This record gives sequence, C-alpha cells and structure tokens, in this order.
Amino acid sequence: MTPHFSKIHLRFKLNGIYFDRDALKEVAYSFIKEGEPYEMAVGNFLTDWLNDKETIRIKTSGTTGDPKMISIKKQYMVNSAIATGNFFKTEIGDSALSCLSANYIAGKMMLVRAMILGLELDLAPPSSRPLGHSNKQYDFCAMVPLQVLHSIDQLDRVGTLIIGGAPITNTLFQKLQLVSANAFATYGMTETITHIAAKKLNNFASASEVRHMHYQLLPDVSISQDERNCLVINASKLNDETIITNDIVKIIDENTFEWLGRYDNVINSGGVKLIPEQIELKLAESLPRDFFVSSLPDETLGEKLVLVIEGDTIDIDPVTYANLDTYETPKETFFIPEFERTGSGKIKRSTTLETLL
Repeated sequence: MTPHFSKIHLRFKLNGIYFDRDALKEVAYSFIKEGEPYEMAVGNFLTDWLNDKETIRIKTSGTTGDPKMISIKKQYMVNSAIATGNFFKTEIGDSALSCLSANYIAGKMMLVRAMILGLELDLAPPSSRPLGHSNKQYDFCAMVPLQVLHSIDQLDRVGTLIIGGAPITNTLFQKLQLVSANAFATYGMTETITHIAAKKLNNFASASEVRHMHYQLLPDVSISQDERNCLVINASKLNDETIITNDIVKIIDENTFEWLGRYDNVINSGGVKLIPEQIELKLAESLPRDFFVSSLPDETLGEKLVLVIEGDTIDIDPVTYANLDTYETPKETFFIPEFERTGSGKIKRSTTLETLL
C-alpha cells in the first residue's frame, strides 16, 4: 500500500534525530527564523509539505519550455520517492546526504525520499565540496556534476550517487572510473518530479556494458517520440499530462533510450542538420579542455559550425577531427579564457557565444 504524503516514516531521521509531524513543524519554524540560508530553504519546504494542502508550487527548470510556476501533487512526489527507492534498492534506515538547495525540486525530493522511505538524512550546505563537513559514510546521495568533480577523492564514502542538473563531461566520466561509489546519471525535470530514468556511469562488468550505456526507465513510466524525434513521457503517477520535451532521443526498447541532444541546439548548416552534443561526444576523447560546439551566422551556409574551447589558444592536431564526418568538422575554432556557467556547472552556450559576436 502506498503511504500517504501526510505520513512520516517511523525510521526517518534528520541530522540524527527522529521527528514526528508536529515536531518537524517546529524544526521547520526554527530553520526559517534562525537557520543558515540553506536551512531556511529546508524550513520553507517542510512548512509547505506539512500543511493540509495536496499540492506544492514549484518553479520549472525550462526543459519543456520557458521556466514557470506549476503545482505538483504531494502524492505524486511520494510516488516518485518510492520509484527511486525501488530502482536504486534503498533500504529502511539507509544513511543519505542532502547537499542540494531545497529551493529546487532535486533538493526537495531528497527530503521527501527520507520522510517516505525511512532514511537517516543529514543536511549539508549546497557547496562545491559537500562531503567536506564530516567523514561519515553515506548509502545514498544526489549531486550536480560540479560537486562530484570537487568530491572525487571522497566519493569512496558514498554507496550510490545520482548525478543530475548538467551533462557528464568526458573528464568527469573518466574520473568516476576510479571511485567505488556506484554513480548514475539521471534524466528528468521538474515536471517529472526529478528523474524518470538513470544510466550507470562506472563499475562496469565488461567493455560491452560501457558501449551500451543507455538510460533505463524507472517503474511506471512509458516513452515515445514526436515528429521531431523528441522524447514524449507518459508517467501517470507523476503528472496528469503527457510531457513533450525538447530532447532528441533514440529509443532502444520500451524501457531504454539514448539521449542525443537538445532540439534547441540543432544547427542547420547548408541544409544539413547537425546535433552539437553528438559532435562533442566524438571530440571528447581528443580535447583535454572544456569545450562546446555551436554555430555563427554565415552568408553561404546560413549557419556555420564552430568549436569553442575554454582557456588559452593552442594548436589543434588534425587527428582530433578524425572521427567526424565532413559536415561535422568545425569551420572555425575560438578560444575563450573562461566560459559562463550555471550554478550546477552547466555551460551557458548562448551567453558564452555572445562574447564572440
């Protein structure tokens, strides 16, 4: 039987202490009045969660359109927590670390998972080094890539690590092969109450497993594609509506898909449609720095493909482009001292590109 959102698991602990519903309301009030900024965010969410309303207002990330405020059913957040617990095989009493801001859906859901699944949750400021506050071992944790990158030498203290908010760079992927934590990239958005799919990133059993590294759907989710080859999500336990994304995918089977790139980023160069993320994947092993592929206006092609690299100017070995098709080879290369980035470490492509114009 699915627990109701009004119930708090008897094994739930926050910073080592069990709180029932009434006591948790007092904790929330204390956080709002006297806490650090990250604790105030936790307090605000807990206050909303513990009231009698069936929904919560949350701002979307913009994955399916412009960012906006939407109402999410609390019971759907419970369903999401249970799906995550089943997929990653969490157990009652497992230790977990919350190091993402509770102002956003990912941080809110760490609290919901703990209250519903009976996890022992510790709170940490959403800093770039979230494991630096203690030497404790954790069974479960969620981070953005920037946090993971700065925590590589401490990830052996984590059992299962889920990573979202920005793409996994080739550099980070290689570093993850050296840690014992079982790391997964997640796919999702606010409208799906965080992730609806995940893919393994390390501790592979064989080389073939690496080659077939695709997203696996969580329980009770089905997918299809629209005429743009973009992902369409049906998850009736998470959202009353069908969700149409701007993510171009290749569907492998009913439970598996490969993410190819964003429809927003597609480049039409001389009538040939190019997906920057796929070109970047081919270049990743040859370029040691952070980079991205984009386009600039061109009188002949309409849009010309360009390569933008972070850091000082260097000579590019022609071998770098060996795996690219003719149309995928950049027409021009630019070097920018430092990219514009979001708080999660995602490169702001358009903002960075504006510096060239």
